[in-house]
Amino acid sequence: MNTRIRPRTQASATERRGTITVLAAVMTIVMLGMVAFSVDLGYVLSNKQELQRTADAAAMAACWEFGREVANGANPYTAVSDGRGEAATYANVNTIGGVNPALAENSCNHVSGDVVFGEIADYDASQFSLSTANYNKFNAVTVKVRRDSSLNGEVPFFFAKIFGRTGQGLEAEATAGFSRKVKGFTTPGSGGNVDLLPYALDEDTWNDLLAGCADDDWTYNAATGAVTCGSDGVLEVNLFPQGTGSPGNRGTVDIGSANNSTADIARQIVYGVSEEDLAYHGGSVVFDGCGELELNGDTGISAGVKDELASIIGQPRMIPIFSQVVGPGNNAQYTIVKWAGIRIMEVKLTGPMKQKRVIVQPAPMVVEGVIPSTTDTSDYVYSPVVLVK
Repeated sequence: MNTRIRPRTQASATERRGTITVLAAVMTIVMLGMVAFSVDLGYVLSNKQELQRTADAAAMAACWEFGREVANGANPYTAVSDGRGEAATYANVNTIGGVNPALAENSCNHVSGDVVFGEIADYDASQFSLSTANYNKFNAVTVKVRRDSSLNGEVPFFFAKIFGRTGQGLEAEATAGFSRKVKGFTTPGSGGNVDLLPYALDEDTWNDLLAGCADDDWTYNAATGAVTCGSDGVLEVNLFPQGTGSPGNRGTVDIGSANNSTADIARQIVYGVSEEDLAYHGGSVVFDGCGELELNGDTGISAGVKDELASIIGQPRMIPIFSQVVGPGNNAQYTIVKWAGIRIMEVKLTGPMKQKRVIVQPAPMVVEGVIPSTTDTSDYVYSPVVLVK
């Protein structure tokens, strides 16, 4: 009886050893597979992060270049082309898994392309889309950076090749944009001031300027910031004195306290409107649902601020544009309907009234603290470029 049992016992041990060997081999394969998976996954995730950083940088660069050219009066088609080139340049200087990525040109600006310019009509919308219908309204760009079989090559696997997987296609997308329609201003996130002058210009004079009915007697040198006599192709108007229809008032408005002094005006000329000034208006100066803002008038520009105005000649600032004014002097009420970017070209506030002047010309102005609008409530005023997606 014992003799019959021994062979079975020996056979069972052999079977167990075989089973253990098989299990060990399986576990080894599984562990190798897990190691291969983790290594390859880590490499893929690293490439994905690099793709996203590259897309972010390319979108920001493209949008800044486009916005800069548009603000300076460039043809929008030229600005798009140059922005597209800027996106390609910034993408290519980055390295993604040892590859400097190229972008598909997409010169036709097809919505499925790698670089797509368009318009975001409402930045406050929870979901926004990029409209490519009107080049004159473009304010954003989407950049897609990819590594796939058709461009830049798939991200390669190392260990997963033993399972027949050679690589994986990846892509990352970013959208950068800016506001070119502005309805008001609040304190910038950085805590600085808003470069808004407390002098309003009437809407008719501003529109005539934009229509080409104005003088061109001064030249601004963008390279040096200097202003000299002579034509530069940009028209100018006189901000002061104005016949506003308000006796005792020449266009000065109170941004802040209704009793702004010459010292307050001088401060705002040089340093801009402060958070404390905006607090008098509830924290922001912004158009209402009818596209209007009421500002109290001051007694008129004074020769006491001529030095402050002269100190900012050539620098960009903003002014309010008004449609009407009611009442005299300090009791004047201005209806503001637009914001405009300008630069001061000449200041003369001494001598007879007919010789006094503050000459300004339109100038692009990039401003923090912008409150975007969905309607045309500003000219030459833009927000900084930001990543929106």
